Amino acid sequence: MEKQLQSHEEARSHSMPKVILFDLDGTLVDSAHDLGAAVDEMRKRRELAPLGVAHYRSMVGSGARGLLKLAFDLSPSDEEYEQMKEEFFLQYEQNLTQNTVVFEGVDTMLQSLMSSGLQWGVVTNKMERFTHPLVREYELFTTAKTVVCGDTTPHAKPHPAPLLEAAKRMGVDAADCWYVGDDLRDIEAAKAAGMVSVAALYGYLGNAASVDQWGADHKINTPQALLNILHTR
Repeated sequence: MEKQLQSHEEARSHSMPKVILFDLDGTLVDSAHDLGAAVDEMRKRRELAPLGVAHYRSMVGSGARGLLKLAFDLSPSDEEYEQMKEEFFLQYEQNLTQNTVVFEGVDTMLQSLMSSGLQWGVVTNKMERFTHPLVREYELFTTAKTVVCGDTTPHAKPHPAPLLEAAKRMGVDAADCWYVGDDLRDIEAAKAAGMVSVAALYGYLGNAASVDQWGADHKINTPQALLNILHTR
């Protein structure tokens, strides 16, 4: 049975998808500077030295939880966490796209996908209040067929619900979707949803010991590399 399951998964990972879904931060856009600046501004208010984007970069994909841990050693169980989280949200919201940029090669990759007849969408753990203004900022992102955020469904990644919601909205089976992300939870969510998983090695990658242990179906070092994989289908 295990061998049959492996064979099925291998066949699926080598078939042509109908839809490509992407994580946002660390996969389509580099938002580390704006997110890091928001939490460093909070440090300045408390007369603490800023730590700089390099200090935060690997944990940007973890959002407020990861950044507040690095900046203030705060955890969700701490009494002041919720208040600090909302302060962070308000600060970030004021400078949402000041220094956020699309990763090099993403524009070309998305245009190529659409030219080949593939639809694409976004599934992110970023809340709607931040995601939609960010997506509107970049004209090409308005071609996404769906945008599912961290608070769109009752569960966020690594739960499969957001990915399954995206597939439902786009009118395709989950098995016909690939999901590209730069964090372990992205790969876990894709597997739980029955989608082909692609690890974006150019992203933040979190604090995982080894991406090789994630079990992604494919790994890419650049956005262009996704096209190279698709061209071999």
